[in-house]
Amino acid sequence: MTRPTARGGSRASADRLARLLNLVPYLLARPGIEIAEAAGDLGVTERQLREDLELLWVCGLPGYGPGDLIDMAFDGDRVTITYDAGIDRPLRLTPDEALALVVALRMLAETPGVANREAVERALAKIEAAGDLVGAPVAVRLPGDTRRVEALRAAVEGGKALRITYYTAARDETTERVIDPLRMLMVGGRAYVEAWCRRAEAVRLFRADRIDAITELGEPATVPPQAVPHDLTEGVFRPSPDLPLITLRIGRGERWITEYYPCERVEAGDGDQWLVSLRVTDLGWARRFVLGLGPDAIVVAPVELAEQVRAAAASALDAYAVPAPTAAPRRPASESGTPDSGTPEASGPLGVSSGDPAVAGRTQ
Repeated sequence: MTRPTARGGSRASADRLARLLNLVPYLLARPGIEIAEAAGDLGVTERQLREDLELLWVCGLPGYGPGDLIDMAFDGDRVTITYDAGIDRPLRLTPDEALALVVALRMLAETPGVANREAVERALAKIEAAGDLVGAPVAVRLPGDTRRVEALRAAVEGGKALRITYYTAARDETTERVIDPLRMLMVGGRAYVEAWCRRAEAVRLFRADRIDAITELGEPATVPPQAVPHDLTEGVFRPSPDLPLITLRIGRGERWITEYYPCERVEAGDGDQWLVSLRVTDLGWARRFVLGLGPDAIVVAPVELAEQVRAAAASALDAYAVPAPTAAPRRPASESGTPDSGTPEASGPLGVSSGDPAVAGRTQ
């Protein structure tokens, strides 16, 4: 079983949803239009348009029974919407729906890096006015340290250079850097500041929750011409052939890896085991990652990683090892009241002869 990683799936779904929402009013205004002409206007192939029309058959109002679903009539290569399931009627929001939109828009307005913030605020004002929700006691806070995010946002908007203390998880180290912020971003539910790092002399992404300290410098941010923002349409981590490739044999309990991390290959092994290959930033991060998985994960390749994991595991076990019991010092015969045999080697740690059958199996 080889399962390629899905790329751009969420974007394709969003594009299709937008196209379907636009398709019904477009067809309502053009009854009997040829499919080829409609496909040209909408910027899709005829095959894609026909697939969209087939999907519309099962779209409509809750209940999804007769009279609830969108209906169409075909005459050769022409199509006409015969029932629009009320999509042409003005939108009416219930109080709960309006409140949900207010919360979503307020969250969007607080999200770092959002373009056209003014448009979001205008839409928010209109919905609040229409739903009589102006001044509603709704407070939206992003996860993480809000003050830190606000400080970063202010530096970006003010064009100020920053000195930060930053924890790099991949190398498990904390460093101090001077950065020239470019923009704020929200990716995967986490806030980032993208900046020119003077230490690395390159554009870097810094997670807000890993910045331990921020100091605004009394100088403007100076971004060199070669500083180009990253393309984050597919996420922060973008595997490339130059990164180390690791292969793990995992059990059923560790299959979540294939959903959480971009894997290059997933193959079925013996029983419930899977072979999983993925790119990592460096083997130091991979070592800590594998150690956190437990006994259901075994390193197949590279050998260097397997040796690092083995050494780290052995070191951890040594820390929990129980020291061997030490022998009590022998007292002179005059103190013990027993005659000294003169041959210390003949007695065990408890003064019993190591040749005694009763203890022979217990002494080493």
